[in-house]
Amino acid sequence: MAFNFKRFIPHLVVVVLFIIASLAYFSPVLKGKTIFQSDIVQYTGMAKQQNDFRKQTGEETYWTNSAFGGMPTYQLGAQYPHNYIKKLDLTLRFLPRPADYLFLYFIGMYILFMVMKIDYKLAFLGALAFGFSTYLIIILGVGHNAKAHAIAYMPLVLSGIILTFKRKYLQGFLLTTIAMGLELVANHFQMTYYLLLLVLCLGVAYFIDAYKKKMLPHFFKSVGIMMVAVILALGLNSTNLMATKEYADVSTRGKSELTINPDRTQKVSTDGLDYEYITQYSYGIAESFNLFIPRFMGGGTSEAFPEDSETINELLKMGANQQEANQILNQIPMYWGEQPIVAAPAYIGAVVIFLAVIGLFLIRGRLKWWAVSGLLLSLFLSWGDNFKFLTEFFINYIPLYNKFRAVSSIQVIIELVVPIIAVVGLHQFFNDVNSKEKKKKALLLSTYIVGGLGVIFLLGKSLLFSFSSPYDSFFIDEMGMEFVDAIRADRMSLFTTDAIRSLVFVLLTAGTLWLLLQKKLKETLAVAVLALLVVIDLVGVDKRYVNNEDFVSKRVMEQPFQVTEGDSKIQKDSDYFRVYDATTDAFNSGRASFFYNALGGYHAAKMGRMRDLYDFYLDRGNIEILSMFNVKYILVPDKKGGIDAQENPYVNGPSWFVEGVMPANSANEEILNLDSLDTKKIAVIHKDYLDKIPVKEVTRDTLATIDITEFKPNRLVYETATESDQLAIFSEVYYPKGWNAYIDGEPAEHFRANYVLRAMVIPAGIHTIEFKFEPEVIAKGSTYSLISFVLLLLLLLGGLFFQWRKSKSVRET
Repeated sequence: MAFNFKRFIPHLVVVVLFIIASLAYFSPVLKGKTIFQSDIVQYTGMAKQQNDFRKQTGEETYWTNSAFGGMPTYQLGAQYPHNYIKKLDLTLRFLPRPADYLFLYFIGMYILFMVMKIDYKLAFLGALAFGFSTYLIIILGVGHNAKAHAIAYMPLVLSGIILTFKRKYLQGFLLTTIAMGLELVANHFQMTYYLLLLVLCLGVAYFIDAYKKKMLPHFFKSVGIMMVAVILALGLNSTNLMATKEYADVSTRGKSELTINPDRTQKVSTDGLDYEYITQYSYGIAESFNLFIPRFMGGGTSEAFPEDSETINELLKMGANQQEANQILNQIPMYWGEQPIVAAPAYIGAVVIFLAVIGLFLIRGRLKWWAVSGLLLSLFLSWGDNFKFLTEFFINYIPLYNKFRAVSSIQVIIELVVPIIAVVGLHQFFNDVNSKEKKKKALLLSTYIVGGLGVIFLLGKSLLFSFSSPYDSFFIDEMGMEFVDAIRADRMSLFTTDAIRSLVFVLLTAGTLWLLLQKKLKETLAVAVLALLVVIDLVGVDKRYVNNEDFVSKRVMEQPFQVTEGDSKIQKDSDYFRVYDATTDAFNSGRASFFYNALGGYHAAKMGRMRDLYDFYLDRGNIEILSMFNVKYILVPDKKGGIDAQENPYVNGPSWFVEGVMPANSANEEILNLDSLDTKKIAVIHKDYLDKIPVKEVTRDTLATIDITEFKPNRLVYETATESDQLAIFSEVYYPKGWNAYIDGEPAEHFRANYVLRAMVIPAGIHTIEFKFEPEVIAKGSTYSLISFVLLLLLLLGGLFFQWRKSKSVRET
């Protein structure tokens, strides 16, 4: 069969249009600018030390001292050997960020529609509907890049699965392997877990269909092929997965050994996150309508007030000038839902939702049921604490569900399946499978349902909704009820504006399809009009929250934190020490990490024991705990509103010898014994490590010395001189999975002290003590990744050879 280039021209045109659309939305990247992403600012601080180390040495450090007293870099952008699937990912993301992720949204969904045999024009429309979904744009605006990355590959994974079920076993296997490998590269396991839930819905639908059609052997054969593909994809990501699993066990995602809270009350034992933490961001049931009307609940937390604001008028009546009024408005949320913070509504689009409702009337079979079941499961779980029965069931009985927080983010599945239902519905509307009468009925019913819902909201808004926020009581006390009535009137104004807006888009979409049915509009023109409506609808909302004003020069993102007077003071000190940032929530800021070895940091998966210390002591600024971590400087606010640095006169230094031991029988005792402890003299040692030290003979040699002579993130060297065996404590986090100790080049044993630090018995004499971070998991994982890549390469070459032989056989016959 000869290669027909003309068949690929439409697809090449579509790809070019995707590139243009991605660059057009984020057009400042063409001028060398980059988007200001708040989360990436923090990540830049956290990752700076390892990035600098890589540039300076050409080597990779898998440990950083710049955050939380020290932690692995596995979740901070570590680069692993033989990570070839990552190289493929980087090749696909050839556009400047964040246009690269938007392009991935588009191309992944387009490939899915191609696999589903949807006309390329409708596939193009559906890809735009998916890519411009407001939530998917918002996460790029705030810097949730890993989340966006994982979402972008979701359609590609579904493509491989569906292709396999279509009996394209070889192609399905290869696509599933590569797509799943890319999905895991994104390193956002929460999104991948949600995809798994959708895949289970798909699998159940295909199983029932196969059972009814007596095709179970084909079903199980397909599942077997996909299982092998997933195993190979896991192999391609071995290093990252193994390292992440190793770290997860000792992070805040693992099980804590503590059975008490900081207030000494009994702690509920769990191997995951707390219920309150998981459900903190629970979507309101009524709030779900902002999928259809963007500012149904006032939009985002920092939503702008309407132009003719009654709140402003009320403030002016109260005697405030325009500047004072604007300052007060910044403190008043238009958002009146119950989530703590909402950057923007998760708007899917009135046009897309309307088309999806039509699809529900026209689509039959397994696609409808797996898509709808996935949609409903996602919606119900996103309600979190507002749908307690289901949420508690999943937390208590569904494996791994309790490892993830922010349940509202599961709505990404809705953002994925609604465009699928919409486009497949359009495909059914455009072909001849359904009669004209059935299409007409579906169109009219959908218009009555969706349009009618918009009309009901408009006419009954004051009866159906209060427009009151949980925070209104504060403003009632401070400003009076009339002022709060003005706020609620402004919220109603935003609601009304967007309800009318959504209704107009529904009617325009319905009108376009009606003209198509009446043959007054050609199919190609109708698709073009619908695509235009989708883009205008979604981009119009997207630009409210992520626009050109969010872009800054690259220098700003590369150097997001400016040197202050306090920083200048610290940077003159060339010793080895740590810094604690008391100007903010130290465990929720990457600023200090950007400049120093910091005790704080910004990461969702901190070391579990470090989080415990923060909860028990550090949030109160316990100087003894700061001192044992070698915190020599504390950042504090100065009188001018800037940042100053105070030197800690009590700092223990990088290491020291103690004169006594306080045994602890449990983790509870370990952490409680630190309260009011003189850590320079006494060390708390858990009973499991007592046999490693001569407890009865621990005496302090007053002339003994221990000095740090070299310090790198992954290597620390000390020189010691002592007349007798001594117990040394090091101001470094104890992490047994990779840190190896050596005395004069020979392996030596070290253990845990003071709940979280390293300790070692130093023999008499003059010695060189060396700590090296040499994680075995990297070496093992890299070997598995290489083997998996070679296997994939062999299978790919074998597949190409098989296809060539098959086509040759066809030509000869």
